[in-house]
Amino acid sequence: MLIPSLRLSREDGMGKSYSMDLRERVVAAIESGVSTRQAAARFAIGIATAGAWARLKRATGEVRPAKQGKPRGAVLDAHADFILGVLAEAPDTTLDEMVERLKAERGVTVVRTAVWKLLNRHGQTHKKRPLMPASKRALM
Repeated sequence: MLIPSLRLSREDGMGKSYSMDLRERVVAAIESGVSTRQAAARFAIGIATAGAWARLKRATGEVRPAKQGKPRGAVLDAHADFILGVLAEAPDTTLDEMVERLKAERGVTVVRTAVWKLLNRHGQTHKKRPLMPASKRALM
């Protein structure tokens, strides 16, 4: 027999936020004089979580959760025209050379993987050498 998991999760892999109702009840209990530890025990949540919600309420006036996930887009999206222009002028530019040019000319520090991913999104391919005919001595 399988026992269903009690873990809160969604199909996209990210955890689910606690409900606004629970957040408001925990903060109301803390504001009424109950200690953070007692409120956390009463509502079966972590002490740090209860404290964070109370601090959030004091700082912003509400306990709404922050938006989850990574923002769409990439650092290099704003520099795509520059990168594609450089490759149009000099198609044999390496990824490492492109990283150096971005740092020198645009003040953008990235790793070569970021440049490769941008080129991949724009349909650019990178081949180390042209396609060669098969060796006559190779076993088939």
